[in-house]
Amino acid sequence: MAVSLLGLDVGTTGCKAVVFDETGHILGQGYREYPLVYPQPGWIELDSNRVWESLVAAVRQAVSEVREPVETLSVACQGEACTPVSADGTVLHRAIVTFDNRTAETASQWETVLGRERLLRISGQPYHPMGTLFKILWIKRHLPDLFQRTWKFLCYGDFVLHRLGVGPAIDYSMASRTMAFDIRSKRWSAEILSAVDLSPSLLAEPAPAGTLLGPISSEASHELGLPKGVKAVVGGHDQTCGALGAGVVEGGQGLYATGTVECITIALTEFADGLGTRGYSCYPHVVPDLFVTLAFNFTGGALLRWYRDTFGFEERQEAERSGRDVYDLILADLPPGPVDVFVLPHFTATGTPWLDPMAKGAIVGLTLATTKKDIVRAILEGITYEMALNLEYLTEAGVEVGELRAVGGGARSSLWLQLKADLLGKRIVRTNITEAVCLGAAILAGWGTGVYASPLAGAQAAVRVGDTFTPDPILHRRYREKLATYERIYPAVKQIAANAPQS
Repeated sequence: MAVSLLGLDVGTTGCKAVVFDETGHILGQGYREYPLVYPQPGWIELDSNRVWESLVAAVRQAVSEVREPVETLSVACQGEACTPVSADGTVLHRAIVTFDNRTAETASQWETVLGRERLLRISGQPYHPMGTLFKILWIKRHLPDLFQRTWKFLCYGDFVLHRLGVGPAIDYSMASRTMAFDIRSKRWSAEILSAVDLSPSLLAEPAPAGTLLGPISSEASHELGLPKGVKAVVGGHDQTCGALGAGVVEGGQGLYATGTVECITIALTEFADGLGTRGYSCYPHVVPDLFVTLAFNFTGGALLRWYRDTFGFEERQEAERSGRDVYDLILADLPPGPVDVFVLPHFTATGTPWLDPMAKGAIVGLTLATTKKDIVRAILEGITYEMALNLEYLTEAGVEVGELRAVGGGARSSLWLQLKADLLGKRIVRTNITEAVCLGAAILAGWGTGVYASPLAGAQAAVRVGDTFTPDPILHRRYREKLATYERIYPAVKQIAANAPQS
């Protein structure tokens, strides 16, 4: 009898539920989108009740396609976003998501108290306003009544586990993203929390990824359409779960994920002290005894979604009429690259290496001859130029990565994967499944319940590689030449934005 493992992925703009057998084959899947909320300029939130409702619908869709009942589940989730909840589990406020920039002033105020180097040494995270720690401190200062009523500030993995009735638990990879976790002692840092006068009781209980928590509640089983007795296992940060789900389980291997956020996750065999000073984190993998570092840009696939919603009216109409995927239509008939238009993909601030929460995006090089298709290709190239710079800086810091395993919605596009290979000069391999985050969570669920002897054994059983995209040396040289131009755009735009009058 096949084993059914449910992997959940709670992302920034949507959630996925995928049921796998123990060999990694998909038995059923569901997906739901939810909107980001923009209450003020620079503020970005999620309605966690809406997220839960969407997750319920996604799970119900996935399990409706499965013959064998689900036995166990685990949750992967976006980093940093947190939801204040009361003791009875009531959501008290929308979640402040990762790239919300209201916390810039709060982080600056605590910089001297915490100390950049000390925070980095303890948490493995470079000092940045996106940390959950600063979101909580912002609420404490600006919404004191809400703060007083809050029982826990839950990241989305712990939030879902709490709704499942197994108590809020957070793995070491997600706990690290809060900037309040000691990655060596594997506990909430008494030094960091006491410095900002926060109690560790406001946070979920840390536990290793793969920890068996027990069966979910009968109420949750009924709501989700699951059989009674489904066991919940601690999951992890979406990027580390994605790395596991792509078979990135040894040092030097890399995951290239294109979702809402564009991210390269590189597995390391030890903590690398020098990364933080260059703007890169280093924190525990969901695979024991490994660490990861991330190179990321907040405006990844979200930029194509912006194009779809802002300029893709004709493509949306055609997709509705023909039943074709709207992104296939948007990416069809693109000009050969590289194009002479540059897109600076900082539409929701930057990621590494700049870590600039106030950055702005730009489209440079427009002429009357520029077409919509030129701009689409420039979007793909701009997102990838940003990651090419990151790989250069990581190499300078002593981190080498060979093959990249491609996952996420963007990995469905062979055109984009070939563009990435040509621009980066790296071999890119598409895994057997684009939903690697859910697969990684499912492997953890299987490990926690004895289906697999280890995460490595789970990856060996469930992960298979597919198409390989090898760089074209001529195109790579042309892209290298244009990369030098691209690198100068961000400093110029930053200077212009700094001198622009504020409305």
